Amino acid sequence: MNDWPTYLDYNATTPVVDPLAAQALEPWLRERFGNPSSAHLYGKEAKAAVETARAEVAALIGGRPGDMIFCGSATEANNLAIFGVARALRGERRHLVTSAVEHPSVMQPMRWLEAEGWQLTVLPVDGTGRVRMEAAAHAIRRDTALISVMLANNETGTMQPVSEIAALAHACGAFMHVDAAQGAGKIPIDVHDLGADLLTLAGHKFYAPKGVGALYVREGTPILPIMAGAGHERGLRPGTENVPYIVALGTAARLAQEGLAVEAARLRSLRDALQERLVIAIPGLLLNGHPAERLPNTLNLSFPGVAGWQLLAAGDRRIHGLRLSCGRAYGE
Repeated sequence: MNDWPTYLDYNATTPVVDPLAAQALEPWLRERFGNPSSAHLYGKEAKAAVETARAEVAALIGGRPGDMIFCGSATEANNLAIFGVARALRGERRHLVTSAVEHPSVMQPMRWLEAEGWQLTVLPVDGTGRVRMEAAAHAIRRDTALISVMLANNETGTMQPVSEIAALAHACGAFMHVDAAQGAGKIPIDVHDLGADLLTLAGHKFYAPKGVGALYVREGTPILPIMAGAGHERGLRPGTENVPYIVALGTAARLAQEGLAVEAARLRSLRDALQERLVIAIPGLLLNGHPAERLPNTLNLSFPGVAGWQLLAAGDRRIHGLRLSCGRAYGE
């Protein structure tokens, strides 16, 4: 038995809990320090490690290694997807679609483009937090360039009908971006089944370090870089690759894929058991999110007559050893 607190904020970030992921990056900080763009042995070793990780990350989402672009975070990946496609299609299409529940790293780039003259449609969601399909069908049109809808919400865990929305997008010649940062490593993901042309991953949501992410870009998707520099990452993300963290990301992706079915079932069982006990103990308790179409690890509840911050404040005083959250984790 130990005195470690019970951490219940995994949608904000995860620890690098598996020693294999932590150990994987260590050699690339010291003796294997080469630049992947260098032609000597150290550089070739680093390049090979990056490509191995690229294949491991691609396998987690059913994609091709060559379609994976490593980035510094999911926020950077989302910005590259949105601004990059907008730049590529600037003269052809001027309409964008997103949902009302997107992360700021999607919503703010969309609003930025709107301020520059793009037309933006924000899709409403129903009482469970799911996009209304009739609204999506009405919104997507022949001049739509890009639709960006998250796979799963980071607060409620509600999963969106992404494949259905992607089918509407492709019927109109538009491209589909999916922010899958919250779903990767928790539920099976296949970019082909989803119909995703672009898909975002965040390492620190599935036990890799913070500060590394990836963007899947399907071959043939029009996209331009949003930073100037050398030709790293297919010319879309200039800057020397963060080899240690990319290696750890690949290892974490492989481990997540190997244990996905068992871990999802375990988390779902724990989540449902906690919900059942709380419902019995607290009359009027409300579930926020979809009762079935949600992540197996996520439970978001409203306690009757109590604000979230008040509940957490009381918990700090009376319930030691718990680490909870009443909202999403935003940077300042």
